[in-house]
Amino acid sequence: MALFNPDKSTLSKPKRLEGDADLQFLLEGGDLLKVRSSSWKKTRYLKLEPDCKTIWHESKKTFKSKQTFSLDDISAVRQGRQSEGLRKYTEEQVENRCFSIIFKGRKKNLDLIASSEEEAKQWVTSLHKLISNMNNLSRQEKAEHWIFNCLRKADKNSDDKLSQKELKDFLRMINIDLDDEYAEILFQKCDKSKSGLLSGAEIEHFYDLLTHREEVDVIYGEYAKTAGYMSADNLVEFLMTEQRERATLADAHKLIEKYEVDEKAKEKKLLSKDGFLMYLHHPESLVLKPEHKEVYQDMSQPLNHYFISSSHNTYLLEDQLKGPSSTEAYVRALVKGCRCVELDCWDGSDGEPVIYHGHTLTSKILFKDAIKAIKDYAFKTSDYPVIISLENHCSVEQQKVMAHHMSSILGSDLVTAPLGDCMPTGFPSPEELKGKFVVKGKRLNKLEATFAPEAAAEDDTDVTEEEDSNDEEEEQEEQKRKKTKKLKLAKELSDMVIYCKSVHFHGFEDAKQNLSFYEMSSFKEGKAVKLAEESANGYIHHNMDKLSRIYPAGLRTDSSNYNPVPLWNAGCQIVALNFQTPCAEMDVNQGRFVCNGKSGYILKPSFLRDGATEFDPITLTRGPWLQHKLLHVMIISAQQLPKVNKKKSSIVDPLVKTEPIENNGFNPSWNQSFQFEVYVPELALVRFVIEDYDSTSDNEFIAQYTLPFNSLQMGYRHVPLLNKNGDPLPAAGLFIHIIVLDAE
Repeated sequence: MALFNPDKSTLSKPKRLEGDADLQFLLEGGDLLKVRSSSWKKTRYLKLEPDCKTIWHESKKTFKSKQTFSLDDISAVRQGRQSEGLRKYTEEQVENRCFSIIFKGRKKNLDLIASSEEEAKQWVTSLHKLISNMNNLSRQEKAEHWIFNCLRKADKNSDDKLSQKELKDFLRMINIDLDDEYAEILFQKCDKSKSGLLSGAEIEHFYDLLTHREEVDVIYGEYAKTAGYMSADNLVEFLMTEQRERATLADAHKLIEKYEVDEKAKEKKLLSKDGFLMYLHHPESLVLKPEHKEVYQDMSQPLNHYFISSSHNTYLLEDQLKGPSSTEAYVRALVKGCRCVELDCWDGSDGEPVIYHGHTLTSKILFKDAIKAIKDYAFKTSDYPVIISLENHCSVEQQKVMAHHMSSILGSDLVTAPLGDCMPTGFPSPEELKGKFVVKGKRLNKLEATFAPEAAAEDDTDVTEEEDSNDEEEEQEEQKRKKTKKLKLAKELSDMVIYCKSVHFHGFEDAKQNLSFYEMSSFKEGKAVKLAEESANGYIHHNMDKLSRIYPAGLRTDSSNYNPVPLWNAGCQIVALNFQTPCAEMDVNQGRFVCNGKSGYILKPSFLRDGATEFDPITLTRGPWLQHKLLHVMIISAQQLPKVNKKKSSIVDPLVKTEPIENNGFNPSWNQSFQFEVYVPELALVRFVIEDYDSTSDNEFIAQYTLPFNSLQMGYRHVPLLNKNGDPLPAAGLFIHIIVLDAE
């Protein structure tokens, strides 16, 4: 138990930062100016608590009522006036004294001003170092941190001892409820001194009893055939039999060297139970194949051969009617690997175009600020191209301003001409477009005109634009009463549209005969789903030549989402979702793009790229895509699940398609097996969902993890768990066993 100090019964400082000056700076803390508006700027005292995980802030050093947040809640720390609030409510001269703490989920940023540039840098550097240190801890170390922080909180009088009542409070804190009789038995078992209080080694013994993994003991015992240890030969047998891995003695020796914690055992090339547990917890041993965490697919195929992580109305943080618009929404989407962002552009005051959901009460942001945010964060997570999807409602004059901002801010990274010296006949690849921005929008003329100047359109030419009704139930009538309007388009903006020219869809045959490869259509979800259900093979062939963008129905004013899977199955590339809304559909989207280095590009299966394909996801006609598999999953146990209700007395009753385990979110055990049939493995996704059972209403979400079927590792695996926002739960996990077999 590396983090426990039995002499003091307290959690030690982070091992890698013991005595570090930056850590000491945070522990001492200091005054900062908190900014909420131009008139609301107040001094707050911030410092790191002794647990080295929690920051609290208060208006005075008397600490009458403190507010806290965990370092786990921080998404980023940014120096300078990078947030909307600081840009809007502070002057340029304080630029170097400013920094922002950005939180995960929907929690508002914490915008701060230090007394000097040096102090601001110190805060940012120190926070970055501490967060990096925490992120680099193993899952087991994170679990220990969490448990001992809870022990600290349970020790109400800070005497480094636990009474029986404090122990019961601690158990509830970590999501387990024991009956009084069992809790007393556990307490008496650890109270060797018979003092009625646990201290020092007694607390350590209590910890060992609490975290004991009986299911791991059973697995280890089956293969530990060398004086109670696993020899290299035993480990090879385990890897080949259970983990279905090709393993040699050399591989086993490397694993022992890497994971064994007992130096004497390591010298003898033996793996202890603790070393075995370290191996099971390591990222390489988790359920997602480690090679799929990197870019492993061919990225030299044409752009339309990929599924592309895409966002709808990216600027919105909440609903579609009155919610806030924010540049931060672009940052969050891009950091999550989104590669296609949307900008709804309207005329603004002072000649500056704005972005908002037109004809609603959503707030407005400047177009240029959105482009700056996109520029700054486009390639933080992925190096592959970002598509800027323009919904253009601006006058010609402000369109020229839009073109100017994109040109000046994005510079040479903006694609303004086809790659190469001649008229292209197909899309470039993500590899060729690395680090580039591609504009999607209306264009005055054919791209071919670029290579035939005499055919170029004049400035500010009219283009016809159709407006679709959002009433999907009146699809037939809508076709009869479509309105048309004239939109004047500035040549400067038009010329920036190269590979993604927006056009209206008039049927697959029309598209095949009359449209160039770069002319693409957007489909509202109802129309797209209908095509995917009734003309799936035709849609698949359409998407071999063209790009298709799908967007949510206008009736989804709450920013809810549709199921993207049927659209991917029909070969649609840009399936745009409301990234701001936590939901099962976004979980599935995150799972689709979790592999291939989180690049935001997933190569479509060959049967969605082959011009001769007869694949139909509805009828599942026979072909090379049909690979009948049996997926056997044993749900064994879970560890340190979060509470659904933060009340101390509220304990979850978790289930995973299993029977619920009553009052135990800390270490529930199920040992239940399931079998699933999979027919098209290359398109299948697997989603593990843990819920809190409720006999009187719907079960409540606890955690989930989704990944592609072909990215599963077989054998005994831990599944990392994500919260409703898609962020990792550092200490939580699900322990499973997986076998994939060919069906007879």
